[in-house]
Amino acid sequence: MLHAEGPLLAVDVGDRTATETTIDETLETAVGGRAVATALAHERIPFDADPFGPENRAYLATGPLQQSSMSFTGRMNMTALSPLTDGLVSTNAGGYLSRNFVGTGISVLELAGESDELLAVHVTDQGVEFEDVPELEGATVPETSDYVAEHHDLGPDNCIAIGPAGENRVRFASVMTFDSRAFGRGGLGAVLGSKNVKCVTFQGDSAPPVEIPDPPEMEIHREAAQSDDRMRRQGTTGGTEFINDNFSLPTRYFREYEFEHADGIGGNAVEEKKYKKGACSACAYACKLPTRDEESGVETEGPEFETVYAFGSSQGVGDIVDVMKANELCDSLGMDTISAGVTVAAYLDSVDEFGNAELAREVTEQIAFREGIGDTLAEGVDRCHDELGVDNYTVKGMEFAAHDGRVLHGQGLSYAVANRGGDHMYAGMLSLEYSGELDPDGTLGKAERLVQEENASAFRDTGIVCAFGGDYVTDERLETLFDADYGELMEIGALTVRLERHFNNQRGFDRSDDGLPYEIPDLEAAIGEYYEARGLTDDGVVPDAALESIAPSAD
Repeated sequence: MLHAEGPLLAVDVGDRTATETTIDETLETAVGGRAVATALAHERIPFDADPFGPENRAYLATGPLQQSSMSFTGRMNMTALSPLTDGLVSTNAGGYLSRNFVGTGISVLELAGESDELLAVHVTDQGVEFEDVPELEGATVPETSDYVAEHHDLGPDNCIAIGPAGENRVRFASVMTFDSRAFGRGGLGAVLGSKNVKCVTFQGDSAPPVEIPDPPEMEIHREAAQSDDRMRRQGTTGGTEFINDNFSLPTRYFREYEFEHADGIGGNAVEEKKYKKGACSACAYACKLPTRDEESGVETEGPEFETVYAFGSSQGVGDIVDVMKANELCDSLGMDTISAGVTVAAYLDSVDEFGNAELAREVTEQIAFREGIGDTLAEGVDRCHDELGVDNYTVKGMEFAAHDGRVLHGQGLSYAVANRGGDHMYAGMLSLEYSGELDPDGTLGKAERLVQEENASAFRDTGIVCAFGGDYVTDERLETLFDADYGELMEIGALTVRLERHFNNQRGFDRSDDGLPYEIPDLEAAIGEYYEARGLTDDGVVPDAALESIAPSAD
């Protein structure tokens, strides 16, 4: 089976040591990306670890396809114990980091410990250097990139960095790369902040040999380049008006189901501000959204649909320029736009200020620096909703994505049972219900398909393949690329989901954590169906007999 190559580089930023460990058996079994990172996290992070403690470990991992020149492969995975959900969380980002990462010769980076000084870590194919960077305290992500460029002649494509939000342990702080691409959900920027790690750079010319089958490598690349999909013009915002008109676009902190100004923040509005094409590394699909507003001077990459919802409809804001400004602010400060936008929406609800975009941006900045009300909001909705006097629209502490489980009931079920909480990328039920392949009404009978979608998403994050490549990187092509039956690939995904849940079980998660803050039909019965399909106990716990390890111990 095709898999990533290279050792685990374990870096303890407290001791300032770096140790390479051979993990060939792990890679052969788990391929790379999310599966390998999850296996290592399950083995090496104590079950009772504090997310902000030195015993927490953050894993940055690549898959084998990051050594190809195939479209939809410019991504990487990051995994750690989340300060937002208190469980294991994986998130991934696009951009141009992955090829520079594999050039160092490693397959996984582990960051552990806690530095006494604000630190930059420089990883090359010749070794690791540690640099005290007190001058970067409070620096934005672009300012950190400028420092790296000036002092090390490296670009933002060589770097992961945190902004002030990560330094201040905002529970939904992001790790950023290429200034505008985010390892967004779950607060992993705060994990790096707790370790006093401002940035990590990667440089080298020692990528291990990985042979990618062609075909289909170049077939996929060619088809991506020739596609006339609206996604290439409008990104994920292309469906905004359709979703608003036919399903639900959560509005004014979930008070309403549709937004009267959706056309002002939707795909056409974004496309009007788009001034050039944008892509991730090696990708001909080029679905990114470099946007600019000449009048205000704001320039950003995006916003994508989730940001349009979080800083647009959820806050009652109907001007795309306001959403662009919020998007740029979150990228610069290093925060997940979904959690940040929804948390600010909860605050606007509490002070009856829906539609006040200027106040929303002011509060967003206060969150990053934990100033004033921002100190309360930096904890996230789950921890501050009582003080605000609003409903708690989260699952497992994670704020909801845009795709409304009150209308898309299969997606609602997915949110309820997902190890990651209220995140839309954990399984693909939303696309099935939007398209009509599954009736959006009802939850019963959807559990087996949900398990399939979770497994597929987990393997996608393992390979690693962009979610937007599904029409091109088909099941049959995955079999050819990885030299394995599709069922084998899905079992890797299944075991990854089990390991995540088992880790969370050891931290006290059980059936009581699988639920929603609103009612949808037959949810409890559907959760039972899911447990049966996933092979869990009636309490939502992974039985010991099902915990077949996907990774031998790293020696």
